[in-house]
Amino acid sequence: MPLGAPRCGRFSVMAENEMTDTTIYEWEQLLDHLRPLGQQMRDRIPARLHDDPQVMQEAMRLLLSGVLRTTNDAILYDRSHPIFVPELNICQNIFQPNADTIYKAALIEKGGTYRIRGDRGTTRMMILAQLGPDTLRTGQHHPAQDANDFDDLAVGPDGAFEVTLSPTRPEGHSGDWWELKLDTEKLMVRIVGCDWGVEREPRLGIVRLDADKAAKGRPTLAQLMHRFAEIPKTAAVCALAFPDKVQKLRDEGLINTLKVVDFSQMTGLARQSYYEGAYDLADDEALLTEVPIPTDVAYWSLILTNDLYETTDWYHNQSSLNDAQAVVDGDGVFRAVISARDPGVHNWLDTAGYASGAVQGRWFNSDTRPTPTMRKVKLADVRSHLPADTALVTPEERDDAIRERTLRAHMRVIW
Repeated sequence: MPLGAPRCGRFSVMAENEMTDTTIYEWEQLLDHLRPLGQQMRDRIPARLHDDPQVMQEAMRLLLSGVLRTTNDAILYDRSHPIFVPELNICQNIFQPNADTIYKAALIEKGGTYRIRGDRGTTRMMILAQLGPDTLRTGQHHPAQDANDFDDLAVGPDGAFEVTLSPTRPEGHSGDWWELKLDTEKLMVRIVGCDWGVEREPRLGIVRLDADKAAKGRPTLAQLMHRFAEIPKTAAVCALAFPDKVQKLRDEGLINTLKVVDFSQMTGLARQSYYEGAYDLADDEALLTEVPIPTDVAYWSLILTNDLYETTDWYHNQSSLNDAQAVVDGDGVFRAVISARDPGVHNWLDTAGYASGAVQGRWFNSDTRPTPTMRKVKLADVRSHLPADTALVTPEERDDAIRERTLRAHMRVIW
């Protein structure tokens, strides 16, 4: 460290071009700037949960997830030399990730020219969202600038693809090309897998073609300071976005019932519709949810969250089901049981120790978008409310299924 080098004082995130190569952002400053997040989180948690020490401790997990997400960018990102890093997943459980989706994101320079190359794999969906402004850095939700489907590309028999992104098609370029919208500053890839561990996971890389230098070189002090100094702000955006979301659903009267929601203004997929509501169950109660499956639908799923809107651990619990995992009854209706204890039916969603939380489902590319019904019954009476042909499982079969589910989930590629 150069003698006499000044330290960054007040907490404000300046642009890299506003910084100098004589300013240092110290570790102690980072910790000081992260410190207020504890009280900010406590302020966001609904009052009804303040006396629950387990929930209050789980709030630290949410804070750590926010810090982890933004640390990936702080360490790696360079808009002229982008790289896809994990956005949301089982470890970065922020913004309530879908259990079937691997989210990866790369920060880019507006107006640049980029090449993405990879292997499409065999997962159900692979879609690129062009984002801008970036929610993590503005604290405001914005609709996606555009969405590009990798299945629209010329994919080789081995899954190979290559596409160029730029504001205008490069002169003489005859291969695949996507228009890069002028305000796009972040690319987020959603990889939706349904048959976990069996589908081949996609691989992809990105490079900027019009950077001043192909090699990245050593980051300047100003660049490093900027990236480290924005950690507290972006971590706060990540962690504090939704810890009161379930309470808001409850305040709307949406307890053990569902409504259609629109996430298109929050970077949600335009071709996807969502429904959600809060649940609240005693240990001896269950929710029965029923919905006729649309005739033409590309993907559907149902997931649970806890009271902090973290997606319930879907790796080690059957707390989510998709169209490849669920069993649809002979009458074309999907029926599931949400409960704390195993009802002995295939379509069980395990609340995994959370007596209250949220239920969320989605339809993608569907000819109809029905909203499921939900009704609360006694757990002991569940089977009397289900058809005679309901798929059942024994406790031993359930244990085997959970272990298989866990192994398959671990085989998905997060990075």
